[in-house]
Amino acid sequence: MYAYNAIDQRFVDERVEQYRDQTNRFLAGELAEDQFQQLRLRNGLYVQRLAPMLRIAVPYGTLTAIQLRALAAIARDYDKGYGHLSTRQNMQINWPQLEAVPDILARLADVQMHCIQTSGSCIRNVTTDQFAGVAADEIVDARPYCEIIRQWSTYHPEFDWLPRKFKIALNGAANDRAAIHVHDIGIRIRLGDDARPRFDFLVGGGLGRTPVIGQPIREGLAERHLLTYLEAILRVYNRYGRRDNKYKARIKILVRAMTPERFRERVDAEWHRLRDSPAALPKAEIARIRAHFAPPAYEDIADQSAYLAAERLRDPAFNAWMRHNVAPHKQSGYAVVTLSTKATGVPPGDVTDEQMDAVACWSERFGSGEVRISHEQNLVLPDVRQRDLRRLFELASSACLGQANVGLLTDIVCCPGGDFCALANAKSIPIAEAIQRRFDAYDYQHDLGPIDLNISGCMNACGHHHVGHIGILGVDKRGEEFYQVSIGGNQSDDASLGRILGPSFKAADVPDVIERILDVYTGERLDGEVFLHTVRRIGVEPFKARVYAEDAPRRVPVIRPKSVEIGRPAADRSDDARPAKTVRAG
Repeated sequence: MYAYNAIDQRFVDERVEQYRDQTNRFLAGELAEDQFQQLRLRNGLYVQRLAPMLRIAVPYGTLTAIQLRALAAIARDYDKGYGHLSTRQNMQINWPQLEAVPDILARLADVQMHCIQTSGSCIRNVTTDQFAGVAADEIVDARPYCEIIRQWSTYHPEFDWLPRKFKIALNGAANDRAAIHVHDIGIRIRLGDDARPRFDFLVGGGLGRTPVIGQPIREGLAERHLLTYLEAILRVYNRYGRRDNKYKARIKILVRAMTPERFRERVDAEWHRLRDSPAALPKAEIARIRAHFAPPAYEDIADQSAYLAAERLRDPAFNAWMRHNVAPHKQSGYAVVTLSTKATGVPPGDVTDEQMDAVACWSERFGSGEVRISHEQNLVLPDVRQRDLRRLFELASSACLGQANVGLLTDIVCCPGGDFCALANAKSIPIAEAIQRRFDAYDYQHDLGPIDLNISGCMNACGHHHVGHIGILGVDKRGEEFYQVSIGGNQSDDASLGRILGPSFKAADVPDVIERILDVYTGERLDGEVFLHTVRRIGVEPFKARVYAEDAPRRVPVIRPKSVEIGRPAADRSDDARPAKTVRAG
């Protein structure tokens, strides 16, 4: 992975001291709140319901063990002992004191981390497949290109004040694990006829108030032109994007207003002026960045399938974990392991300082000292020796990170919701827990097969509810919390947006609604058919009829969610809300 050089380190260190001065001036009354707002946002600091929230950048979701330990120490020293994994592969801490944030940034800088551009109307964290570089189905490793874009976009003077926030995702595997269809720019990397990387661009995707699937505007671009074409897109957006209405400021609105064809024409005209500019990527620079992502020194070990098969026969729990949490590695004798944060009773995506320390230790003991954050709010160890999988499973289970539910119903993607976020209309975490408690029997989940269930507390869609196979959206009805349910969304290659079933439900009714949806699925599915395919085959009407039958949970009319604070205090999470556990690092 990329390591800072002296210039990088000096830049980040100076940014820390600059923000320290800005914070001191604000606390001294020399900066007004509106003046300080943009300064703190440019350094990842939000004002939430109960306390500030600091979003820490984790470029393309990749951490070293040293960095993860630093995050654990920050959570312990400046927060309440946990961090939250976001759907953009970052980490958030929810309880920092405003005056302590410069010290946190200094601690991050010591391990080559920062919070720059994790908020504000700028290019945000560039994301990719959490298995990049190790996946058996990978065509091109996307990480070097993510790093090139990160360096290009960090405080790019032309794009530091865009009409709205801007998100870029890249995928280089046969299967799209980066949700490129629902980003402002999504890039598919493949090999051309000359066996060189080629880039296909999708533009204008996104979720939020106006969910849209991205439109293809160019295919087969050579890697030399990656940045010039990106710059052309950003220039067109920066020039023509709406700035008078933040709800119409995203590039998806511009593409729709112009039409994809007209937008492409404007981008191409801009690109022809840029394509041979100094922003064109030299081969030497691509090679320099790619060298940072050379594979670790793998051991020459044979495949351990026979040993693992015997262990799986001996232990059904280990067998289930292997089936759902372990993915094939491109290197013989190795595997990719996803550590689920979705234990019942734990807010999805939350990890304690003890768990972070343990995962850092496991990454060194069983792998290459590297850890990833997935879009699904789980942790990933990318280079685990197959012979160590049994021991890792035991340690992960003892640390509440060994749930065999990756890709199943209780592997819920969930935003912090009304417990923390000032924009939320409703709580998300209690809904996730209620669903987990109702359906946490492994045999039942395994029989259902893969189901993505996503929950958002407001229309901003941080929980990506639009692309959940089952999506749940919190809405506000005259000061009460209700939930709309949609089905049929998907974030992968055949991306689709879910369709709302109808009127919204009270919180207590949501598990019953989910159960009725699943009853229709199990009654209608064909042999081997997964939930998403059943929905697409039979449509939403059978599900709607069952959910809204006379004996169904009471419902209220559909309402338009409002992204405003509803003025009710959110309850703090108590320590006894988390299942008791003993974390063993080794």
